[in-house]
Amino acid sequence: NMGFALKLAKADPGEIDKKVGEAAKILDLEQHLERKPANLSGGQRQRVAMGRAIVRDPKCFLMDEPLSNLDAKLRVQMRTEVARIQRRLGTTMVYVTHDQTEAMTLGDRVAVMRAGIIQQVDSPSTLYDDPVNLFVAGFIGSPSMNFVPGRLEGDKLELPFGNVTVPDHLKQALQKARDGGGSGARDVIAGVRPEHFEDAAIEPDRPGLHKFKARIDVLESMGSELYAYFDIETGQELESDDLAELAKDAGMEDLPSGGANQHVVARLDSDSKATAGGEIELVLDTTTIKLFDPDGGRSLTYTGNTGNGAGSKAASAAAPA
Repeated sequence: NMGFALKLAKADPGEIDKKVGEAAKILDLEQHLERKPANLSGGQRQRVAMGRAIVRDPKCFLMDEPLSNLDAKLRVQMRTEVARIQRRLGTTMVYVTHDQTEAMTLGDRVAVMRAGIIQQVDSPSTLYDDPVNLFVAGFIGSPSMNFVPGRLEGDKLELPFGNVTVPDHLKQALQKARDGGGSGARDVIAGVRPEHFEDAAIEPDRPGLHKFKARIDVLESMGSELYAYFDIETGQELESDDLAELAKDAGMEDLPSGGANQHVVARLDSDSKATAGGEIELVLDTTTIKLFDPDGGRSLTYTGNTGNGAGSKAASAAAPA
């Protein structure tokens, strides 16, 4: 099975055996070479498929959702295997996936696509920290980024959580985004990641933290952390093509919206005393807030610091649309 392409190319039988043996060693399939496909597990079959490509000694691997037909646990194991194989072979892999976790964990450079158009190409950390637009920001991260309406006036930002002072590094990015177009008041969409909230009783007081109270509707314990869901009054419903497409991709376009109330999720330390139905004081790290233009979804706080490296060996194309 693994040597079939070489057989079609009329390669020397000795060379075929040698390359199949080398590939089997890399893929840990040596003890399974005499088995029929029906006697192999899903993960082993997937490794055989990779072996068919490896024996051809390609300059680049093109993988189109290779793990999509595996169950969740096996997918995690195979993801690790793919990363290990890539390091051993040192061959560039272009890996297409709808799973942003696969893209972020496997890729040295990630291209986020929307409707066939590349939105941003960068390192996983830069996509997370400095998304170029609202779509990239919402697609990267799990749980996904919270989006709330805001109003920017000078160095003050009005949010449903309260009024906060815009940090200096965000002021500089905003000035760059305005291109000298003045500093008048404007409506914005503010993006806040769940992990940038914390229980005020746990987080040490420091500059950049904004405290507010919230009533927890639902609390999910993940063991090492808690997901706290609560509603905030916004007075308006967020409308954006980017947000609508993100909801559609997540299969949530038919769920009822909160209307003037916005659903927010916070990722809290497992030591938090938060309880479902109870009120708790939370803190928000205002230095991590991202601001987006409601008209078009471009980031107003994008710094443009790219992480594209010429030495990158693996790339992932995350294509949610």
